Amino acid sequence: MAFERATRKAAESFEEKGGLEDNVIQIYRCAKVVKGGRRFSFAALVVVGDRNGQVGIGYGKANEVPQAVEKGIADAKKNLVRVTLKGTTIPHEIKGQAGASHVTLVPASEGTGVIAGKKLRPLLELAGVKDVLTKAYGSTCPKNLLKAGMAALKRLRSAEQVAALRGVSF
Repeated sequence: MAFERATRKAAESFEEKGGLEDNVIQIYRCAKVVKGGRRFSFAALVVVGDRNGQVGIGYGKANEVPQAVEKGIADAKKNLVRVTLKGTTIPHEIKGQAGASHVTLVPASEGTGVIAGKKLRPLLELAGVKDVLTKAYGSTCPKNLLKAGMAALKRLRSAEQVAALRGVSF
């Protein structure tokens, strides 16, 4: 009985959010030295997605961690983008770049899983990609890795989209 209530509550909160899940990638702590000692502020890097082709990243700053996370989630919801998928994987190999971070995403056969680092994995999972190989080059700064991953996901095109752009029949 209690399990059913908890499950129903979780389902209701999931529907209230619009079917979106969030994942906190990193919390940053900054210290400002004042007369009385150190004053800390926090920033949160967050990924939001519906595991069905919609994903966004956000960054929020506040004096407390929970407020920073909430601001990050709100920012991520504003930056949602639709990702083109081909079954459980991506349609083609793609490279993304942000700052000094470069990310390569390669489609994988079904059952491979998400082969990605700790910071890039939540982005791909919340986008709905179940089978993909990734490789990160250059800087491994979480902000730039996520931005590079988003840049790559935004540029994905299906065969039908490419055919329509070129004006040929598929």
